[in-house]
Amino acid sequence: MVQFVHAFESGNKDLKDLLGGKGANLAEMTNLGIPVPPGFTITTEACRAYLANGAVPPGLVEEVDEHLARLEERMGRRLGDGTDPLLVSVRSGAKFSMPGMMETVLNIGLGDASVLALADQTDNPRFAWDSYRRLVQMFGKTVLGLDGDAFEDAMDAAKTAKGVTADVDLDAGDLQSLVARFKAIVLEGSGNPFPQDPREQLHAAVEAVFDSWNSDRAVLYRRRERIPTDLGTAVNVQ
Repeated sequence: MVQFVHAFESGNKDLKDLLGGKGANLAEMTNLGIPVPPGFTITTEACRAYLANGAVPPGLVEEVDEHLARLEERMGRRLGDGTDPLLVSVRSGAKFSMPGMMETVLNIGLGDASVLALADQTDNPRFAWDSYRRLVQMFGKTVLGLDGDAFEDAMDAAKTAKGVTADVDLDAGDLQSLVARFKAIVLEGSGNPFPQDPREQLHAAVEAVFDSWNSDRAVLYRRRERIPTDLGTAVNVQ
């Protein structure tokens, strides 16, 4: 059976074809003893299989879940937990650098329960609600393909109502209200509520990164930089 997921510890800098440039370098730094936040890389091979068949290849979901369980055990936290939540980022990483051309989703694992836990842990409710706001916005735009202007318009309306001009002038209460508005935008635009299941968030974000390999801007960038079109991107969960 093909292995689609590799922990950072199992790779090295020479595996850029398989792990992408970012994943290979994260693996190399991990094995050099540099204190890299732990994670795992989903291979370019998985991306190519996904793009060729229009579906997640058999076994990938199970592999991701297995590596996530190991990451949770290592960190002593569970993704999206309502008491001590683990949060992860989901980032693209092709063999050749394509800065800003593909997608990233941050703060995966935040939800209505875990945001309260994050606020308690950090003693910073504003930070927690702003992080949740960013996740709902990124998820709506990147994963669900909703119009980003809808979120920007809601942000502008919140600042106008507050009588301020900068995002940083919104307090925790303002951002909590903004999260509710953003979730309403997701429901209105997609027909489904923002997912509270952190694994659903994670798997959907991985697919969105795969899809971004063929986004218009990525295709144009590869054409300009003469990067082969059939390489696919790896995905780094960290």
